[in-house]
Amino acid sequence: MAIRAYAAKGKREQLVPFEYDPGTLGPNDIEIAITHCGICRSDIHLINDDWGISQYPLVPGHEIVGTVMAVGLEVHGLVEGNRIGVGWQCGACLECEWCASGHDNICPEGQATCAGNFGGFAEAIIVDSRYAFPIPESLASENAAPLLCGGITVYSPLRRFGVRPDMRVGVVGIGGLGHLALQFAHAFGCEVTAFSSTAQKEAEARVFGADHFVTSVDKGQLEAAAGTQDFIIATANVDLDWQAYVNCLRPLGNLCFVGAVPGPIQVHSMALIVGSKSVSGSPIGSRQMIREMLDFAARHNIEARTEVVPMSQVNQAIARVVANQARYRMVLKN
Repeated sequence: MAIRAYAAKGKREQLVPFEYDPGTLGPNDIEIAITHCGICRSDIHLINDDWGISQYPLVPGHEIVGTVMAVGLEVHGLVEGNRIGVGWQCGACLECEWCASGHDNICPEGQATCAGNFGGFAEAIIVDSRYAFPIPESLASENAAPLLCGGITVYSPLRRFGVRPDMRVGVVGIGGLGHLALQFAHAFGCEVTAFSSTAQKEAEARVFGADHFVTSVDKGQLEAAAGTQDFIIATANVDLDWQAYVNCLRPLGNLCFVGAVPGPIQVHSMALIVGSKSVSGSPIGSRQMIREMLDFAARHNIEARTEVVPMSQVNQAIARVVANQARYRMVLKN
C-alpha cells in the first residue's frame, strides 16, 4: 500500500503531496502510523540541499512519534499499538568498532531517516525497530517529538563531556535547541547562563532554567561574562564572534558546537593554549543515550515547547521556522 507524504521535488521548492511504495517489511522492521513529526532546521537544510547530500523527491522529517502498526518477524520488545519515536538516525552496521563501543551514532555506515530515505512528513514510515524508542507515558507526543533530535543533540554533549552539578554551563542561542539545553542543564543541577541576541527572551529563558541572562549584542555584557563558564553549548546556526565565547570560558572550559554554523570557526590558538581550553562538536547520541535522555526528560518534566499544526500546513510551518518565528518548535500532526 502506498504511503502518502509531503515531498520537495527539487532544491528549495515547497513541499507537495507525494506517494511512494515503501516495499516489504524486513525482519527487523516496523511500520509506524505517524501522529506527530517535528520540524528541525536540518529538514530545511536538506530541502535546500545546503549540505550537498539531498536526493529528490525528498520527504523530510526525523522527529517522529507514532504508533506501531506492524512488526517484522525478528522484532523484539515492540508490539502493535506501542507508542514509539524515531530520530535522525534509522540504521547502522552494528558491527564496526564504533557500534561495538556504544557509539553507533557515528557509524560510517549510519543511515539517516530522511536523507537517502523518505522521512516523517508522512502518514506512515517503515524503519529498523532497533532505532525506534518507546516514549515514556508522561510525555505528550507533540512535546516528545522534538526530543528525538533536538533533545538528544543537547543532552548528549552534557553527558559525553562529563558536565557535573558544580559546573557553570552557558547556552548560546535560545531557540529550538537552546530552550531544551537550558532545561537539561538546569536539571543537571548546573548554574546556567543564557546568551541571546534577543533581550525580550530573558523572562522565558529563566522559566526554562537560566540563572543568568546575557544579551550577546551588548558588548559590555559579553565582556563582563569573561572567565565565567565551564562549558558552553553553541546552538545558534549563524556566524558569531566565537572568540568572545572562548573568552567566556574558565580554565579547562569547552565551547561545544551543536548548531550547524555556516562559516569557519575562528579563534586564536593562544586563547586555547592558555587555560587549556577546547573547542568541540557533538552530533546526536547513541541508541542507549536516546533511551536515557527520554527517561531523564520524563523524570524531570523536560519537554519541548511547541506549536502544533496539521500536516497539511507543512509549508506554512516551515516558513515560520525559516523566519525564526517558532516558539520554540513547530510540530506537524496527522
